[in-house]
Amino acid sequence: MSKQIFGAQLSLRCCDITAPDGTAGPCWQLYVAMTGLVSEWPTFTWPTSTDIPSVLARQAALAYLGFTLAEDAEWEWTEHVGPGYHHRPRVLLIGAAKVQPLTQGAP
Repeated sequence: MSKQIFGAQLSLRCCDITAPDGTAGPCWQLYVAMTGLVSEWPTFTWPTSTDIPSVLARQAALAYLGFTLAEDAEWEWTEHVGPGYHHRPRVLLIGAAKVQPLTQGAP
């Protein structure tokens, strides 16, 4: 049986946090893009820090949200220049990976 595959994205947020509660400063946020409203997408926000979450921390956050990396998937990283209207232009580091829902008994 094939599993449904979704895209997860990890980025450092300094404002406009999509989680219900704001943070005191910059923080990393992971979300799984799905159909429906963005406000309903599974989202995990780490406490205020600019340190990139480790592979184990990302795995734990995905599991908390009910997902795991898809078979043979790896995190891919890209850099973008942030918008000029945003405080000041800055480089954005974005991680993305294919994920699938956890199944009963999955690690």
